[in-house]
Amino acid sequence: MNSASMSSLKRFACVFISAFIMAFNINTLIHAGGLIPGGFTGLTLLIQESALKFANISLPFGVILVILNAVPAVISFRAIGKWFSIFSCLNIVLCGFFSDWMPPVFTSFLQLPDPLLNAVFGGILNAFAINLCLNVDATTGGTDFIAIYFSERQGKDVWNYILLGNCVILTLAGFLFSLEKAFYSIIFQFTTTTALTSLYRGYQQKTLLIITDKAEEVYTVIRDITHHDATSFTGIGRYLKTERTMLYSVVSANDVTPLISAIKAVDPHAFINTIRTEQLTGSFYRRPKN
Repeated sequence: MNSASMSSLKRFACVFISAFIMAFNINTLIHAGGLIPGGFTGLTLLIQESALKFANISLPFGVILVILNAVPAVISFRAIGKWFSIFSCLNIVLCGFFSDWMPPVFTSFLQLPDPLLNAVFGGILNAFAINLCLNVDATTGGTDFIAIYFSERQGKDVWNYILLGNCVILTLAGFLFSLEKAFYSIIFQFTTTTALTSLYRGYQQKTLLIITDKAEEVYTVIRDITHHDATSFTGIGRYLKTERTMLYSVVSANDVTPLISAIKAVDPHAFINTIRTEQLTGSFYRRPKN
């Protein structure tokens, strides 16, 4: 099996597992806590509850989820990438299927009586499932499509804006159903956002300040691994009174660890300072999604 086939198989496996975890989370912690998570998953559950409460109609979770994601999926297909959108849609369909048809044997043993525990651990499990998709260039759909779209265009994290929008929706839902459940749902969404920001660093950037005696070799490593450029400055090391070169480069956070290892292989004595980049203006290379 060639590397492309292995990559596709790994991608499919991560999407499949992510969908199963999300469906498991919905049928256990979310239902047990009476939570309404943010995003299109929460909106789907809200529509289900509204139809059941006000019209006594039981709607399938999967059908509603697919319908809500139809338009964002088309936009993603055109603006982000074909295979990114296809694997994302696969995750949505599988999540809907598992949510409606998951056997009780998978869900009966995890029914926590405390809504706060459901909110916190459900949020962590939700973040893990989302991160699993994002790391293989896919998404769980809904607001994730929106977040990825704007991150691609603006080059910055928008998860906190998604959290704010979800909180508004959940507060409105609280007045329709239960304000207490809405507040627990906000805790769920806050936990998801906080955990996801820690787990997924694809749209974070780091600034590297590298003092080295092998500037050309180190620059070649930066260019080959990250496809980013670097700017060199010449200065004087005050302790030894010798001329030194400092390279300045901004790279994706995911590239930092392998890049530092490669730099140390070229120059074991390189002095490297890594700084988190809060805001970046200008041209910045991003690997295209496919």
